[in-house]
Amino acid sequence: MFKDNLLKGKTILITGGGTGLGKSMAERFSELGANVIITSRKLDVLEQTAHEISKTYKNSVLALQTDVRKPFQNEEVIKKGIETFGKIDVLVNNAAGNFISPTKRLSYKAFDTIVDIVLKGSYNFTLAMGKYWISNNIPGTVLNIVTTYASTGSGYVVPSAISKAGVLNLTRSLAAEWGKYNIRLNAIAPGPFPTKGAWDRLFPDDSFEEKFINKIPLKRVGNHIELANLATYLISDFSGYITGDVVTIDGGEWLSGAGEFNRLDDVSEEQWDVISKRIKENNKK
Repeated sequence: MFKDNLLKGKTILITGGGTGLGKSMAERFSELGANVIITSRKLDVLEQTAHEISKTYKNSVLALQTDVRKPFQNEEVIKKGIETFGKIDVLVNNAAGNFISPTKRLSYKAFDTIVDIVLKGSYNFTLAMGKYWISNNIPGTVLNIVTTYASTGSGYVVPSAISKAGVLNLTRSLAAEWGKYNIRLNAIAPGPFPTKGAWDRLFPDDSFEEKFINKIPLKRVGNHIELANLATYLISDFSGYITGDVVTIDGGEWLSGAGEFNRLDDVSEEQWDVISKRIKENNKK
């Protein structure tokens, strides 16, 4: 549905761009002509992804290592991106962390880890990019990947829920404040989109996945290209009069009941022990 070279001339920075939805967006943006910068903590994964995309679409993809929790590392990424491509037009805050757990089982450190990556990481990069755009009088676009429960809340993913709610509020607040600088901020709230890392932490038992899918009116999970196409529209000039909004793409899941993970009330303490063990094993991979 999009014209060839729709994004030609734009440079797009994607956090968490080496795998999952970040990688899928990077592929789609590159296919449509954009210069792409992908970041995460795993340089080897980034470089492999950059090589694959560049080889396929013949566009430059710059892989830069950073920890979104560390502002000065992020500023260095922005500096290198500008040196390579001349400017940066779009920021996609996609880096995230999440796992299911009863909140009473969480340590302070587990809570802080999610909040630091999701909320602090998003405002660290957004603030750095905003200062760059404003000081240089450059129009800018920020796209934040949140969740459906950023609006509703959800049990069993409380650190993620409060962090994503903060990112959604950041989106709306800065859209109001920075519109005068021609900077737009929008968000996407995905439902279930299978990604290897997140799926293993959120659905360590196959029976959970089946229950989640049965709750979705369309009776399926999302395809990555569907989200990538939505992201393309929201960062393109075609959506130039949209700012401060969040678009839900979840097959109608939230309509079947607020709180994506609330149904985990049925899980016993013994089952949680097994789930916790599987999540820890998946995190080591």
